[in-house]
Amino acid sequence: MIKFLDLKSVNNLHCEEIKAAMEQVLNEGSYIRGRFVEAFEKKFAAYCGTKYCVGVGNGLDALKLIIKAYGFGTGDEIIVPANTFIATILSITENGCAPVFVEPKINTFCIDVDEIEEKITSRTKAVIAVHLYGRISEAEKLRQLCSHYGLKLIEDSAQAHGAVSNGIRAGNIGDAAAFSFYPGKNLGALGDGGCVTTNDKDLYEKIKALGNYGSDYKYHHIYKGINSRLDDLQAAVLSVKLPYLDEENERRRDAADYYLSHIISDKVKLPELTEERSANVWHIFPVLCEERNALQIYLKNKGIETLIHYPTPPYRQLAYSEFNNMKYPITDEIHKTELSLPISPVISHDELEFIVSAINEW
Repeated sequence: MIKFLDLKSVNNLHCEEIKAAMEQVLNEGSYIRGRFVEAFEKKFAAYCGTKYCVGVGNGLDALKLIIKAYGFGTGDEIIVPANTFIATILSITENGCAPVFVEPKINTFCIDVDEIEEKITSRTKAVIAVHLYGRISEAEKLRQLCSHYGLKLIEDSAQAHGAVSNGIRAGNIGDAAAFSFYPGKNLGALGDGGCVTTNDKDLYEKIKALGNYGSDYKYHHIYKGINSRLDDLQAAVLSVKLPYLDEENERRRDAADYYLSHIISDKVKLPELTEERSANVWHIFPVLCEERNALQIYLKNKGIETLIHYPTPPYRQLAYSEFNNMKYPITDEIHKTELSLPISPVISHDELEFIVSAINEW
């Protein structure tokens, strides 16, 4: 079976270094917001090109804390792509804000920036740009639009670690960015984890306190905060893996190039290439197929594991029944036809050949 993502093999690339780093943490005896977290925060901020990074419990918390730190709440609107993982929407509604959905471009899967302006009202406070599947949204157009209307630009960079547009990395494009270090991400921990990157010192300090029960120092609470902190074990693992991220992203790009140049089936629609190769780190390689379910079953019978990202958009979930009657035909089409092919830093050329051959034969 060709796995969709062979995490064991991915982590085995760095097995001995990870073991040594975890042993250091064990011997140190400091496991929450210790020196390993501080070291990783500095390294990741430098990598993204930002002044600050604060580790948090997961990617959802990262988004929630950004919105909370800006003081957005009841009555405020935040513009967001209609096709995204539900965590993006949860971060908005859990702060009491209202999500305002915008359709994506079907050939890039990212928000259609040209459709944002008509959704802006006097209540609009921010735009969340989701760099979906590892592709940076139209960064410059988003920055200009948000600047013109005085809106905060928040990046959901949970799938875009290391992506670069016009020389600027994901995480340094907007006013603040949220990352997830879920194990399957391009930069993944061995458990949950996340962070916020920003160049805003006040925002950084507020998020750091908010994620620590609202405390700026022990037993002194200046905000009604939450408990969301990156632990030292995960930070140590991430510090080991970070120096290899660009190389591993390049392997993903090579795999994507092979798919793009060799899949020739009329039944399978491939994603559009971005002008900048660096702007997509291919966390996911998505294709669209009207007969998706049949193709997925066929590939499974061939020993090829695929996934669907995502079968049901957030506004059609039971949790958001208030949005169930909304109509977003482009998003619906993507969710009905998207299929994700195996892609990772450890996928072999023989595996790619086999997958492509199977799709073309089908």
